[in-house]
Amino acid sequence: MTRVAAIDCGTNSIRLLVADVDPESGELVDLDRRMTIVRLGQGVDRTGRLAPEALERTFAACREYAQVIAGHGARAVRFVATSATRDAENREVFVRGVAEILGVEPEVITGDQEAAFSFTGATKELAGQDSYLVVDIGGGSTEFVVGDDRVRAARSVDIGCVRLTERHLVREDGVLDPPTPAAIATVRADIEAALDLAEETVPLREPRTLVGLAGSVTTVAAIALGLRGYDSAAIHRSRIPYEKVKEITGHLLAATHAERAGIPVIHPGRVDVIGAGALVLLAIMERTGAQEVVVSEHDILDGIAYQAADTADTADPADPADPADPA
Repeated sequence: MTRVAAIDCGTNSIRLLVADVDPESGELVDLDRRMTIVRLGQGVDRTGRLAPEALERTFAACREYAQVIAGHGARAVRFVATSATRDAENREVFVRGVAEILGVEPEVITGDQEAAFSFTGATKELAGQDSYLVVDIGGGSTEFVVGDDRVRAARSVDIGCVRLTERHLVREDGVLDPPTPAAIATVRADIEAALDLAEETVPLREPRTLVGLAGSVTTVAAIALGLRGYDSAAIHRSRIPYEKVKEITGHLLAATHAERAGIPVIHPGRVDVIGAGALVLLAIMERTGAQEVVVSEHDILDGIAYQAADTADTADPADPADPADPA
C-alpha cells in the first residue's frame, strides 16, 4: 500500500483525500477525506479572472490541508485543478500560491483528463461488470465518460451548478428567490445545448448504467434517502429512481433560499446552486432514458489518488513528497 494525498480543486469546492492505495488491486483505504466550499470560480464566467477573495479562501484551505498531509506522512501529493482555473486569465497567481503552500504545483487539467480521472475513481471497484456512463456534475463543467474496463469516449462541457446559477439565476440584488419559470427555462436550454455537444462525441444512450458523481448528485441522493445528516456510507452506491430525482428537482427550484437552507443535508455553500445542479442531473436522465442513477462517492478525487500512487511507486523512495511548512 502506498500513502498518498490527492487534492481536487474545482469551481465550487476544494477537496482532500489522504489514503493508502494499492494501484494493482484497486483497494483504497481512506485516512482523511474532507471538503471545503471556497467558490474559486466566483465571477469567472463573467470576468475571466479569479477574484482575490476567492483566491484567499482557497489558499486558506490549502494551508489547512498542508497540515493534514504532513500529519499523515503522505509519500506523494498530487493537486489537480479543473474548470474555473482553466478559464482564468490570472491562473498563474493561483499556481504560484498553491506551490508556495503545498510544495507541489497544481496541474490544470483538460476536460478530457478530468473525465478520465472521474471514470477511474468511480468504476475501478466495479471494473468489467457493466458498461457505464459516468457523469461528474461540477461547479463549472460536467464531464461525460463512457466505458467498461477502460474509457471509450469522453467529453467535458461548460455546464455546472455555479456557472448556470451565475449565468441565469442571479440578478444585481442577489439570487432569484425562487427562480422564475422563464429563468429556469434558460438554464434548461443551456443544458440541452451542452448535451447536444456531448452527444457528438459520447454515445450517451448506449451504456446500461448511469453513474453520478460530485456534490449535486450526492446531495440529491441524500434528500431522496431522507437522511437527517450527510452519511457517505449510505449514499455510496445508492440507486435513486428518475421519478424521485424529478420530484426533488422541482421542489428545489420552487423553494426559497430559506427553505433550501432548512434541508439539513444541503451544505451551506450549495444552497444557492443545488437547484441548477439537480436540473443538470434530471436533464441527463431524460436525455439518456435512465430509470435510475447509481450514486458514487468515489470520483475524480479517488482517480487522482490512484494516479498519485502509480507515480509514487516509480519514484525514488528516498525522495518522498514534502509539502511546504504550512506555518
